[in-house]
Amino acid sequence: MASQQESSDRVLKAVAAFVSSLYSGRSVCPDMSSLIQATSSLRLSSFDDWEQLVRSGIDWAENKHKPPKWRFWAAPTPFPTWIDLCSWDGYKRERTLRALAGAAPNAFFLALAARRLNDWVPEVRAAARETLPSIAAASDPAEVASMLCAVLPHWNSWGRMEAHDKQVLLEISSTEAVVCALTEQIISTPAGPMAEILAQVGRSPALDASLQDIASQAVQPAVRAKAYRAMLDGKMVWLEGRVWECTDRSRFTGYRRAVHGHRSLSGTVPSAELLKAAIADPSNVVRRVVGDVLIRETEPLDGLALELAIRLAADKHPSLSARGQFLLENLTKPKPDA
Repeated sequence: MASQQESSDRVLKAVAAFVSSLYSGRSVCPDMSSLIQATSSLRLSSFDDWEQLVRSGIDWAENKHKPPKWRFWAAPTPFPTWIDLCSWDGYKRERTLRALAGAAPNAFFLALAARRLNDWVPEVRAAARETLPSIAAASDPAEVASMLCAVLPHWNSWGRMEAHDKQVLLEISSTEAVVCALTEQIISTPAGPMAEILAQVGRSPALDASLQDIASQAVQPAVRAKAYRAMLDGKMVWLEGRVWECTDRSRFTGYRRAVHGHRSLSGTVPSAELLKAAIADPSNVVRRVVGDVLIRETEPLDGLALELAIRLAADKHPSLSARGQFLLENLTKPKPDA
């Protein structure tokens, strides 16, 4: 994989070549192939930096090709292109969103369009709400899933994004093709905030039917634990945002308290089956879910609770064995007479 500096140089070079072809006047449709190739390999986790880099590259290239102040005739205004979504000009960003049609070149430009839902210009946000669904519908589902994986972990920090803006992305994530691609990415991605992505997509029932597959096949233990916990609790819980909680008004001190939302799952799986599968998981993160469930409720499980408690007590991980010992003490102590 190329280093950060190599990727930056490649992107800047592609931006310069694209702007040069845009102002050359030799072609009605400037060549975006090098720009698409350069942005296809970028890690979208640091999208803020890449967008700022592209914007600065556009400024530098446009200043280099800036026409003289006097001329016999005015050159026609270039037709809006995907790269204009990075423009400093809000009118240009809005015009670009309304002019774009068809599939996005890759996940980078899809994420660029999705980020306009948090644009500081209200008209740009409105244009993004109107056009993003059609762009996503025409794009490759795998690219749409990559865009969602880049956007969803951060959208709670987007201060200008409203509930109906989030609903646009949730509706995009609920289409059948995108659900399949998103499930595959959540299962196969070895690193990154996939558990948080699963929780945020869980605002809608799109992945409810895939939770059992995710719990048994996901590469990341945190993702498997999130899926098991959701099915055992019968609800999906996600981070809604953070609110300021003051602890000392005289010193102006406090902390940002997490606010969570939840939704009941549309389907149910027998708890006994889930607990047996989770206790056999190789990760202690997943096995800890079993301990938490047993501590909360043991009576409905009857004899299975004792069997699982014995396995937890024998676990090599200290926190799990402590949970198991606690459960054994509670399950084996004589009950007081009524």
